[in-house]
Amino acid sequence: MGVKFSGVMGIQDRFLNLAVASLLAIGSIFGPALAADQGRLERLYAQLQEADPADARRLAGEIELEWSKSGSPAMDLLLKRGNDALEAGDWQAAIEHFTALTDHAPNFAEGWYRRALAYGATDLYGPAMADIQRALALSPRHYDAIASLGGFLVRTGKPELARRAFDGALAIYPYHPEVTEALKHLDSQSGGKNI
Repeated sequence: MGVKFSGVMGIQDRFLNLAVASLLAIGSIFGPALAADQGRLERLYAQLQEADPADARRLAGEIELEWSKSGSPAMDLLLKRGNDALEAGDWQAAIEHFTALTDHAPNFAEGWYRRALAYGATDLYGPAMADIQRALALSPRHYDAIASLGGFLVRTGKPELARRAFDGALAIYPYHPEVTEALKHLDSQSGGKNI
């Protein structure tokens, strides 16, 4: 039984390695978020690369506002209800709202990302990572989705892959505060050595 289990774990490790590599390598060949102004987003991403920490936070807020634009008042309402449920810790309601959102707006990356957060909050990491993959296919530079992938990988005992995800998020948003803290935490757990 133990050999069989370790073989399954090896397959899972190889799958996760490939999944992280492919998620981080996804190009912009996939469709953009429905209503996001791609030209504006391109400018904001470029400015984010060069910004100091204070300006980076402001620019990140502008990018995140663009991510939240579904192009439909009904979908915006589902996003708001899901976000409200997330903030209230009502994971099941959040999953239901975000599922309705992804069903009705499957090309809206933020719906997939937000549902991944709700799944992760309930320790459903398989569905969470599948939703992160969908979000990143639609919005490859969604640094919060990449950072969340790193968090899920930490929680599932994959610190090496988590570090790769965190590094990918920092390549887009160099001063991402949560990622910086997550990397400090990983360093402290590994005795200061890069994993």
